[in-house]
Amino acid sequence: MIDRSDISVVVPVFNEAGNIPELYKRLKKTLTGLDLTHEIVFVDDGSSDASAAALALVYQADKKCARVIHLSRNFGHQLALTAGLDYAKGRCVVVMDADLQDPPEVIADFVAKWREGYAVVYGVRSSRAGEAWLKLWTAGIFYKMIRRITAMDIPENVGDFYLLDRKVVDVFVGLRERHRFIRGMVAWLGFKRTGVTYARKARHSGTTKYPFWKMVRFSFDAVTSFSFAPLKMVSFLGAVFATGAFGMILWTFYQKLFTTTTVTGWSSLMAAILFIGGVQLLSLGVIGEYIARIGDDVKARPLYAVDQILE
Repeated sequence: MIDRSDISVVVPVFNEAGNIPELYKRLKKTLTGLDLTHEIVFVDDGSSDASAAALALVYQADKKCARVIHLSRNFGHQLALTAGLDYAKGRCVVVMDADLQDPPEVIADFVAKWREGYAVVYGVRSSRAGEAWLKLWTAGIFYKMIRRITAMDIPENVGDFYLLDRKVVDVFVGLRERHRFIRGMVAWLGFKRTGVTYARKARHSGTTKYPFWKMVRFSFDAVTSFSFAPLKMVSFLGAVFATGAFGMILWTFYQKLFTTTTVTGWSSLMAAILFIGGVQLLSLGVIGEYIARIGDDVKARPLYAVDQILE
């Protein structure tokens, strides 16, 4: 029989040694004040700094409530979150990052909404301290785009900071696709949900694990996981260029048969060939991305490997 806690908090950790002591202190204070049985599940995603030692100290100080899962290597943030959700035992599960940008104290508001009957409670950022304007601008564009091209209503200014009821977690752990956009997967599941507004803080210490190009890749994973819009765009471009090429052939024949005009323009012809060739290669790349994702899922490899568990 599974020993259920009232609430689990899942925290993926990758090179966050400077944040772990303060994070644990604030989490413990918040959870103790809720008067609920609780556990904190730290998932060490192959950290190369002193995170493992810091987590060992937390475990030694609180063996009753702290659990540490060490993955065998760095599998990435979304898969580390998945591992934590797989191992969490609570009647509700809160997911949050270790950088203290999302205040642990907001968990009390999540729990209040959960007690009202909401199965999904997500944090909505009213402000985002310490983040560059480019990241904020591109994030706004991304959320507008993802809502437009998918059938899911993913709220704007929402990250991986939310509470899930046990019934949501039980369904979620059955979703085993490899390329994950978890906040999109949670939105896809449905259930009764609501948001809690909070001010996001600047990082307590360390540097972001999501630089610009990693965010671009993450966004592409999100789009390809929940929409066929890129493939539809490829089909549309193919139809446009095929129509244009057919029209050009008819025009060339007309010029040759019914006029005395000489068809010239080697430079423009080469430019057109190179342009269309580039579009074809881009289209093949988009199709290849979808095929690669199918291949990864067909292999059915485990999403992550666990090296050690402290519990």
